[in-house]
Amino acid sequence: MERIFTNSDVDHSALRGAIIAVVGYGSQGRAHARNLRDSGYDVVVGARAGGKAERQAKADGFSVVPVAEAAQQADLVALLTPDMTHREVYASEIEPNLRKGAALLVAHGFSVIYEQIVPRGDIDVVLVAPKGPGDLVRREYEIGRGVPSLFAVHQDATGTARAKALAYCAGNGGTTAGAIETSFREETETDLFGEQAVLCGGATELVASGFKTLVDAGYKPEVAYFECLHELKLIVDLMYEGGFAKMLHFVSETAKYGDFVSGPRVINDETRARMKEVLTDIQNGNFARQWVAENEAGKPEYERMWKEDLEQPIEKVGARLRTHMAWLQSQPQSEAA
Repeated sequence: MERIFTNSDVDHSALRGAIIAVVGYGSQGRAHARNLRDSGYDVVVGARAGGKAERQAKADGFSVVPVAEAAQQADLVALLTPDMTHREVYASEIEPNLRKGAALLVAHGFSVIYEQIVPRGDIDVVLVAPKGPGDLVRREYEIGRGVPSLFAVHQDATGTARAKALAYCAGNGGTTAGAIETSFREETETDLFGEQAVLCGGATELVASGFKTLVDAGYKPEVAYFECLHELKLIVDLMYEGGFAKMLHFVSETAKYGDFVSGPRVINDETRARMKEVLTDIQNGNFARQWVAENEAGKPEYERMWKEDLEQPIEKVGARLRTHMAWLQSQPQSEAA
């Protein structure tokens, strides 16, 4: 059984009196910065002058300086910009200015594992990854709880890297909810696999294929939408709240029996073999090389596939049906994790 770290395991002195620079003031960055400040840490935000991040951080009451200056001041830099920006931001703004013995922190290990960042040998390199979107990380912190988090050490130049990661995790509410120690490689590879094979790639393809199967068989697109996409939230919510056990408790006997006899016909050994191929491409770096090359080329295939996804018939049917769902109209836009 994996150990779960809580507040009693934290050495808060590891970051006491330290200056934490948050670079990247999006969903996660804004939540981390506010939580850390409310936990008593000294936080500065590094941002481009005149940009949206600078305006928002100043409105939130932070001292905002250029990224290079933030790195000069910092004992720990939390690099929370999108993965594909890490190489440039680190090389041009952070590495030349981060002092010996300081720490670099990321919330996802992609740029370190796939060597978009090659850290100097005289700094600590750590990871803290809350398992939820920034809005939830902030809300749970504000009510005295937290979001479970992962933490890891990639490079320990000072002998205190692990203590710094746990202290940061605690300041963000992670050890209030419970934190699990991992490695950069494990966090990165499992995160990418989950996104591709299950959460984003797998789920959307399953939904789209189910919809197409029903429509091709002559059923109304609107009815197919409800059965293959709309009701998915009900099932996912039950599993999120209580695993398979809660879902099976609340669905009908007919649904349970259909689950048992037909689920393995759809997700079978062939499917799992394809999942293994996805994982292998992540483990051997093929996916990372492809994604980095796509970015460097200006993302033409990415844009084409995105457009293609949004032009699927299920999207057009869903957009029309959702205008009749009053409860959706007042909801805030969801964030990605």
